[in-house]
Amino acid sequence: MGSSTIKHALLASALSLMAGTAWAETTGYGKCELTGERASHTIEPAVPGQFNVIINLPAVGQFNGDTPETVQDGFEFCMAVNIAHRLGLDSVKLTNASFDSIVAGKNKDFDIALALISVTEPRKKVVDFSTPYMQSSFGVAAKAGADVTEADLASSRVGVQAGTTLVSFVQDTLKVADVDVYDDTASMFTAAASGKVDAVMTDMSIVLGQVANSQGRLKVVGKYPTDDEMAGIYPKGSLNKPVIDAVIAELKEDGTLKKLEAAYLLPSWGGVSPDDVATWQQ
Repeated sequence: MGSSTIKHALLASALSLMAGTAWAETTGYGKCELTGERASHTIEPAVPGQFNVIINLPAVGQFNGDTPETVQDGFEFCMAVNIAHRLGLDSVKLTNASFDSIVAGKNKDFDIALALISVTEPRKKVVDFSTPYMQSSFGVAAKAGADVTEADLASSRVGVQAGTTLVSFVQDTLKVADVDVYDDTASMFTAAASGKVDAVMTDMSIVLGQVANSQGRLKVVGKYPTDDEMAGIYPKGSLNKPVIDAVIAELKEDGTLKKLEAAYLLPSWGGVSPDDVATWQQ
């Protein structure tokens, strides 16, 4: 993210713009604003006539809703909607899946998975990645009132989500001895709010969204900068990759993704920018 000037600009733009596993279809394009030319590109979708997207809920700011049926907006959702629009597909269909299954390439009959997924070499063996669309850092959250510091994190009990790069980062890089691995985001943050773990770590965007949505039960305590790039996942060998990659590149170049960032990310973080969070050293 940028400086405080950029932060305030994003807030201004935002004001102006403003967990089952079964398939669930959204109503058309939800509340998303469309950009670009409809049907400027074409693919053969996994299911004819619709854009099929795998997601991992909860994802505050990315897919705003408790279930696939209730998602109507969010950064990644509206990115998917704009991809579908430029592919000439009038329906976006979402399925909620575990993060672990997404990065292991276990899902079928989909066009892209969007879940703030870091690009890694081991994952490339079983899935294909889209062109990156975000960069991030790792955020640390704890129960409000808890005394969790950079100095004592290694001796704390830390929660991470299965299948994420945080598992190896916390164990191998930070040398945290007491690590709890959770199957999903919701249970991980519930453990933090209840004090079952001292802290939890995941992508900074997710941490800020969950903390802002916690009704004061959680707080952000720090962040670790990374060079991680976030990208979508395609089924291995997908013939649609070059076309969808080209659309994502267009969304970056024409300012659509910046517009979605302003509309959905900073507001979902309670107006707190990643720049406002203390940087911790690895």
